[in-house]
Amino acid sequence: MSRFERQIALPEIGRDGQDRLAAAHVLVVGAGGLGCPVLQYLAGAGIGEITVMDGDSVETTNLPRQPLYTVADIGRYKVEAARARLSAMAPELRLHPHARDLTPDNAHAAIRPADVVIDAADSYAVSYTLSDHCLQTGTPLISASALAQGGYVGGFCGGAPSLRAVFPDPPDSAATCASSGIMGPVVGMIGALQAQLALKVILNHSPSPLGRLFSVDLADLQMGGFDFSGAAEPEQIVPFIGAAALRDGDHVIDLRSTAEAPRPATPNALRIAPQNLQRDLLPPGSGRVVLACRTGLRAWRAAAALGDDLAPRLALLALGDPR
Repeated sequence: MSRFERQIALPEIGRDGQDRLAAAHVLVVGAGGLGCPVLQYLAGAGIGEITVMDGDSVETTNLPRQPLYTVADIGRYKVEAARARLSAMAPELRLHPHARDLTPDNAHAAIRPADVVIDAADSYAVSYTLSDHCLQTGTPLISASALAQGGYVGGFCGGAPSLRAVFPDPPDSAATCASSGIMGPVVGMIGALQAQLALKVILNHSPSPLGRLFSVDLADLQMGGFDFSGAAEPEQIVPFIGAAALRDGDHVIDLRSTAEAPRPATPNALRIAPQNLQRDLLPPGSGRVVLACRTGLRAWRAAAALGDDLAPRLALLALGDPR
């Protein structure tokens, strides 16, 4: 009895398809609510190699929606706890756990060896960083977002439009699962769909999920979706950069208050509240202006308010929470 005989029995998979899954390398960014079902279903399907990146540790509040972990894992890095479970589940899996967050500084090296990238992170900066790099490298990206009782999954890049082509503007709300709540089965459902779409990309199934978005609204018991394969890429973008990409001559503007962050982003950073930032307050000259905040969202909104004509001069820096 083959472990994978139920999959191999499908004419659209067969033994050739199973061999393709075994040869595939998937990068999973995030090992939380979305990442748990993604990792379990990819390992269960026989994916040969998985790299998982997440700098967080298991907390008590994770357990209701992240069934890959138990009470005994509280305090452990999620990627280490995940390695123990997945190794027992799929001993042949080549798993590379990295207990660090994905950033613009390490994104290219992480994406380069992957056949498919799965965005399971709860971060706008991470999602758009992945999309920007996947668009450059031609790597398929399966990105998802979940909140409260709904969310979406989309297949981006890899020959399809990027996340920016579908969502070019900063979101109106800064709500996250931590601030607004989430139901466990919702992320389970959306994460499982991410895994399914990634498998379809690897197996080269037709129709392809690339260029398609699927939405779930369990509050009103509705599901939907649309084709965005013809969406145009924005002419101007303001990229996220990492701290390592700061260079001499950059003008850093820290949008955080001193109460939020007593130490500025850099020793010479200007402190300006987002509501007070105006074009005439930008440093003169042609040097790059880097807008910095905790998540990158305030910086993105501030850049949008300054106008598209200044986009070539701007960059965004998401500083994150101090560890």
